[in-house]
Amino acid sequence: MILIIDFGSQFNQLIARRTRECGVYCIIEPPTISVARIRELNPKGIILSGGPASIYEKQSPRAEAAIFELGIPVLGICYGMHFMADSLGGEVKQARKREYGFAELRIQKSDGLFTNIPNESQVWMSHGDSIAKLPPGFEVIAATDNTPVAAMADIQRRFYALQFHPEVAHTLKGTQMLRNFLFEVCGCQRNWTMKAFAKEAVAEIRQRVADRKVILGLSGGVDSSVTALLIHQAIGQQLTCIFVDNGLLRKNEAAKLKKTFHEHLKINIRHVNASKQFLKALAGVTDPEKKRKIIGKVFMDVFEAEAKKIKGAEFLAQGTLYPDIIESRSAFGGPTSVIKSHHNVGGLPKRMKLKLIEPLQYLFKDEVRKLGAQIGLDPDLIWRQPFPGPGLAIRILGAVTEKRLNVLREVDAVLLEEIKTAGYYRKLWQSFAVLLPIKSVGIMGDSRTYEDIVAIRAVTSKDAMTADWAKLPHQLLGRISNRIINEVRGVNRVVYDISSKPPSTIEWE
Repeated sequence: MILIIDFGSQFNQLIARRTRECGVYCIIEPPTISVARIRELNPKGIILSGGPASIYEKQSPRAEAAIFELGIPVLGICYGMHFMADSLGGEVKQARKREYGFAELRIQKSDGLFTNIPNESQVWMSHGDSIAKLPPGFEVIAATDNTPVAAMADIQRRFYALQFHPEVAHTLKGTQMLRNFLFEVCGCQRNWTMKAFAKEAVAEIRQRVADRKVILGLSGGVDSSVTALLIHQAIGQQLTCIFVDNGLLRKNEAAKLKKTFHEHLKINIRHVNASKQFLKALAGVTDPEKKRKIIGKVFMDVFEAEAKKIKGAEFLAQGTLYPDIIESRSAFGGPTSVIKSHHNVGGLPKRMKLKLIEPLQYLFKDEVRKLGAQIGLDPDLIWRQPFPGPGLAIRILGAVTEKRLNVLREVDAVLLEEIKTAGYYRKLWQSFAVLLPIKSVGIMGDSRTYEDIVAIRAVTSKDAMTADWAKLPHQLLGRISNRIINEVRGVNRVVYDISSKPPSTIEWE
């Protein structure tokens, strides 16, 4: 496996994804990881990520310099390069000219990291500091017009460093460079597969749980669905899923979920209709963060009450993913900027007295989908678009009422039907409707109307960290608009959201 040390780069997950796409397992750890722990992990190589700090600043993050004495190959990227240079006797200074964006890389030494890479290649730069003096034993192996030391290496010790980012798509041969580090420099094997992971996960769950019981909060999303089926394959009827119907779901979603899991997969499922409790708690609330907190609290109250009815349960299973842990780690002292906190990271309420099982905690979303296919989950569930935990409550801007929920459900059903019929459902990361808190004047027949406005949001993305608005055909958009206005009473205008992430987020609230 490969160890990635996270110095705060927003690209650290991308480094991990590229590594796993090459068939090599990797983990991300903060720079506070000890050398003793690294010896225990026994990685085949170490990658030092980029980061927003400057190495010469007092508060800049640092790992133990002793990592360079382990005899393990190391690849430093951007800030990771600066940490390597500074730790080994080189010098880093503020560059005379900052460099952000495309650059033409000229390779001066083609073996090792640059095997089978053209002598000139496009790379992506993002830095304000540069190497002013090479550490002893290092040589320059590539340069750009603006950066004399775009890549350096101590080939004998198998230390390589890049000023640019090989993990981003803008670096045209970046994946090949990472492959060269993994296989030519580190000698890794391509043995990271979902088949192997599934077999190991099932055995591990079976051994840990033994003859005890597990409960799981089932939402119907791909993460909780894969978790449920994986654990069911390990311990069968010892698993009980609790499905809390909060009344904030899409049209017929609760019925579909019960049918899939109870009738088809024979998984124990308890359905709790708590829609009235959620609607009562949300009455008059318009602030999105308050909505989330209220929904989270009511869910926990309902879930705990139902969980207490399951005698002898000792474990709680969750569909926590690796990005959840990485993004939340900064809240517990890691260097990466806080992107968002996650309700299922950081432990359980002490009163529940349950041990956690999180079999997906080291997987990315695309890996979870591959795992779902490997263990036989229904393709409709595997490819289900992400749906927020607070459900339609955060797609209704303003107060949430039963009437507004019913309007949005009908709008959403029309939208998804048209998206699927046109063959776009799997091409899009998400496609959904938002009910706005404003009305507009319209004409229906010979009568004036003053009714709701609906916004349609459709985005393409690989991992939801960035997203672009989908360029859907005008004919499709026109058909969606016509059907919504004609079929959903109370809506007289449809608009299309053409903003990308960043600066906008995917969800509106």
